Amino acid sequence: MSGVVAAFAALVSVAVLGYVVGAGGLLRASDELVLSRLAFFVATPALMFATVSRADLGTLLSPVLLTEVVAVACVQLAYVLVAKLLWRRDRRETTIGALASSYVNAGNLGVPISIYVLGDGALVAPILLFQLIVLTPISFLILDRGARSIRSALLLPVRNPLTVASLLGLACALTGFTLPVTVMRPIELVGGAAIPVALLAYGLSLYGSQRTATEKNGGLGWDITLVVALKSVVQPAIAYVTARFVLGLDDGALLAATLFAALPTAQNIYVYAVNYDAGRRLARSAVLITTVLSIPIMTAIGAALG
Repeated sequence: MSGVVAAFAALVSVAVLGYVVGAGGLLRASDELVLSRLAFFVATPALMFATVSRADLGTLLSPVLLTEVVAVACVQLAYVLVAKLLWRRDRRETTIGALASSYVNAGNLGVPISIYVLGDGALVAPILLFQLIVLTPISFLILDRGARSIRSALLLPVRNPLTVASLLGLACALTGFTLPVTVMRPIELVGGAAIPVALLAYGLSLYGSQRTATEKNGGLGWDITLVVALKSVVQPAIAYVTARFVLGLDDGALLAATLFAALPTAQNIYVYAVNYDAGRRLARSAVLITTVLSIPIMTAIGAALG
């Protein structure tokens, strides 16, 4: 338990540093976008390629992914039933709400937790791939019906650097192919920046979100309450029950399944909401609130199961 808590303490400390530099004016809240883009498009893909290419295939095909798929399906079904049948929300708003209730921040926060808390960065790779290759294209097809949207949705995964890097790493792991040391060293060097940069951006985003929270919140009522409850409480609970009592997982696998499900709503969802002009405030508030709640919730899960 002490090791898990210590790992969380290290992650939280770097995130707090990001908050402090934002509050102190050393970085602006808008700089969070620069740090996030650096982590997302450059550093994290390098880290994922280096990690997955050397991963044990048993880790990549672990039952942890199955628990996440079950949890996502249950949470999305619950949201759709309430929002569509009870509240009569339209198709796009319902889709954004379902994504906000289940789509986890596996990149900026999942990768650091996978490496520093669980000790294996490859554990989060299947979840990243599932969200980017399966969940996102299907959601886009629902959000935008039409021939052009089908084509763009099917091509979406190959435009995402995390997906491409993970798939290339998976290909190396499957074939046993290894790059020369002179090629891998710069990849590893760049990948080493992924976690601190992502955590600094995470902390900086909390500061920027806090400043504008009073202006952005309000008027969402039961929608945001349902989203936050499903994402922060119900999804990790379903993952835990599925992992422990259905699949019989324990120790590290049980901890991984529960922690990954407890990750906050990914910022991608707000981008999707803006792009389709649906559920913007719901997505924005979901990202903010679940992100703030995620640290104490995941720390408590780590202390209880670690």
